[in-house]
Amino acid sequence: MTVEVVLGVSGGIAAYKACELLRRFTESGHDVTVVPTASALEFVGAPTWSALSGKPVATDVWTRVHEVPHVRIGQSADVVVVAPATADLLAKAAHGLADDLLTNTLLTARCPVVFAPAMHTEMWEHPATQANVATLRQRGAIVLDPAVGRLTGADTGKGRLPDPAEIFELVLGVLDRGAEASHDLAGRKVVVSAGGTREYLDPVRFLGNRSSGLQGYALARAAASRGAHVTLVSANVTLADPAGVSVVRVETTQQLRDAVVAATATADAVVMAAAPADFRPTAVSEAKIKKADDGSAPSIELEQNPDILAEISHDRAREGAVIVGFAAETGDATGSVLELGRAKLARKACDLLVVNDVSGGAVFGSADNEAVVLAADGAAVEVPHGSKTALAHVIWDEVVRRFAD
Repeated sequence: MTVEVVLGVSGGIAAYKACELLRRFTESGHDVTVVPTASALEFVGAPTWSALSGKPVATDVWTRVHEVPHVRIGQSADVVVVAPATADLLAKAAHGLADDLLTNTLLTARCPVVFAPAMHTEMWEHPATQANVATLRQRGAIVLDPAVGRLTGADTGKGRLPDPAEIFELVLGVLDRGAEASHDLAGRKVVVSAGGTREYLDPVRFLGNRSSGLQGYALARAAASRGAHVTLVSANVTLADPAGVSVVRVETTQQLRDAVVAATATADAVVMAAAPADFRPTAVSEAKIKKADDGSAPSIELEQNPDILAEISHDRAREGAVIVGFAAETGDATGSVLELGRAKLARKACDLLVVNDVSGGAVFGSADNEAVVLAADGAAVEVPHGSKTALAHVIWDEVVRRFAD
């Protein structure tokens, strides 16, 4: 079944990046109709959009008027993506103005609509823009937060178009979920941790683990696709920032703990997918530890790191917040993977615990995962082998279910 994608492009310098987004959609087999504004064509001409989409483009409602494009395009769309979405376009969409083909399409669309804003920081932060964004989100549209980075000229700040590859992945998630379930986290603030922490022995060496951050990033991306405001606390991860997600970068377990605790004060849900180091050296050498001539190894004394999951579960910063932990287990003489997971769930006092069997190094660095989601009320959901994105959505389904309770 062909998926009909409408790619709206408004008049900002980031319009050239929408060419990459268009290419990703077409190369994935999607049928894409590009609807630029007149000002967008000042940045990227109509021949480029036509060549990449394989279709003619128009900005007004009079071209091929007998086909009634101002109604037909929106009615037939499975998803509408506006990238970049300028402050002007967001204002028109919020107020229902329809003075060109794109704004008419937005009024007739009954499918999920995703806006990827791009503008200068001052324009994004202006109360008028924020009010327009709030209005659109309240109506069910997914309005991503812009990325932080280099803007036009020498300016740097919040307002950069999210990476087109990440916008593409988010839109795929929206399509997979469908219109009915795409906004069930709208208005919710969620915190996700990802990656593995490092505990330094000296300026060049550290204790760490094999966590890649892929599952945490999948969780952040999935939450954003469902309308949530997402804070991602990222520990030593080199992946691209998920579209529409605020990223806080940390290295050590203490830094992870401080960032998570600060973010949970206003969070509706916290998902601790990161792998904090359980131990840290009691002392860190200021100079690189040298090899001994006699071949002996240095003795390193360790102490326990703070238990972040237990802390935020026992001392809830917000009543009713849903806390989710992860348990990477291998099973041993004391119990099976699930037995150890249930014991950890009780000990940590979180609401949900995602239990992974990591025997033989499974899961780490892989695009796929399988798990059992244990709940404090005794429920258990088995998630078969599949993508980490699929597991992420199951986890958010369980979180949303607890919101309803």
